[in-house]
Amino acid sequence: MNNSWNRLIYKFWSPIYDRFFNSGMFLQARKEIFMDLALEKGSRVLFVGIGTGADLPFFLNKGYEITAVDYSADMLKVAKEKYTDSSVTFLEMDAQKMDFSDESFDFIVASLILSVVPNPEKTITEMVRVLKIDGQFLVFDKFVPMKKKMKTKQLILRPIIKLFGTDIGLDFYNTYKSVENICVVMQDKNVMMKGLYRKIVCKRKGE
Repeated sequence: MNNSWNRLIYKFWSPIYDRFFNSGMFLQARKEIFMDLALEKGSRVLFVGIGTGADLPFFLNKGYEITAVDYSADMLKVAKEKYTDSSVTFLEMDAQKMDFSDESFDFIVASLILSVVPNPEKTITEMVRVLKIDGQFLVFDKFVPMKKKMKTKQLILRPIIKLFGTDIGLDFYNTYKSVENICVVMQDKNVMMKGLYRKIVCKRKGE
């Protein structure tokens, strides 16, 4: 996967994305993921890879200062059209190299993005860079289930599925190694499909 290919793929995905990833089990998963979320009023929240804005309803009208970025102009356009009256700041931006100062945000949401970007290690490193000390980031994505190896079928299908814009063989903790010295995992919870999709919450540690 690379940025140019992803931009092309998500140009085609953008009109139909919500039918697959914001309905049924995915919608139910989002309700579960964000159900108990409680941030202080005025918190600066960043959505990395906002897509069509599926996560936004759980954060609106709560007094948060919300910024949402995505590399795909087409996906971003759908999100903007859905939330024209909101106070969300939408920006076209590469999650692997974000134009924000260090320690800019209190909370970061990364849904279905680490398995999509060309370099997930760069992305998670950037997320932590722009996260305030003691701030948290929440990841909802598909990863190889813990303590399990990919089956032969998955190994064969992985490069093919990558052509459609996603990686089914990503190991979160291999990606996490790039920030493990300054972060701590607060929660790692199976959400759906027998642990293929997980909710992971991490906190940035102080000095």
